[in-house]
Amino acid sequence: MVAPSEKDKDVRVSPEQARIVNTTTIGEAWVAVARSIMESGVASTYDGLAMREVLMTTLVVRSPKTTDDIIERFADPDRVAWMRANFSDFNEVPELGDAASYATRLRNYAGAGLDQVRWVVERLRSDPLSRSATITTLQPLSDTTYIPCVSLLDYFLRDGALDLVVYAHSIDFGTKGYANLLELAGIQHQVATELDRPVGSLTMIVKSSHVYDSEATHMSSVLENFPV
Repeated sequence: MVAPSEKDKDVRVSPEQARIVNTTTIGEAWVAVARSIMESGVASTYDGLAMREVLMTTLVVRSPKTTDDIIERFADPDRVAWMRANFSDFNEVPELGDAASYATRLRNYAGAGLDQVRWVVERLRSDPLSRSATITTLQPLSDTTYIPCVSLLDYFLRDGALDLVVYAHSIDFGTKGYANLLELAGIQHQVATELDRPVGSLTMIVKSSHVYDSEATHMSSVLENFPV
C-alpha cells in the first residue's frame, strides 16, 4: 500500500471532522456554515481564486421557506435575483460559459422536453413510499467544462411531509449559497403543494463549503451581527 503524501493528509476528512449544521431557517444555516468557514476553514483555491473551505458539511433546515428575514437583511439582492433567473430562465447562462441553466436542467432536461420536477410529483403521487424520486442536473454529454454545483435532488415522504436531500460538490457561502437554498426550497414547496403535503426538512450535503477571500471582509461584518 502506498503511504499518503503530505498533501493527501492535509485534505483528508475524518468522520468527526465533518460538520453537521441543524437549524430552523435557511438564513440561520447560511450564518452557521459561513461562521464555520471563517473560523476553521482551510486556505485553498477554486478555479484559481483564493478561498477558505470546509470539507464535508451537512446542513439540515427544519423549516425551509422561500423568503427569509436574515437573507433579506444581509444578502446581496442582485445575487438572489441572479440565482432566481438561473432557476427560472431557460436561456443559457453567460456568466457560466453559456452553460445550461438550472431551469433547463430541471424542467427541460438536455433540451429533450423532460420536466424532472413534474416527474417527481407523478412518481410520489403513484408511490408515496418511493425512495427513488431522484433527479439530476448533470448533463454529461454537454457538461464538458462546467459542472453544476448542485447535482442531485432526492425527494421522499416522511411522516406525511415532503423532505428534500440535495448534494452539491461546492457551494459559495459568501455570495450565493443562501440563494441556492431559497430556490431549492421553492421547488420543494411546489412539489409539496402538487402532492397536497406539508413541507418537511431540506438537507444539503456539501463537499466544499467555501468563502472567497474577496468576500471575507463582508462576511466578517455580517457575522458580527450574530454573536455566538
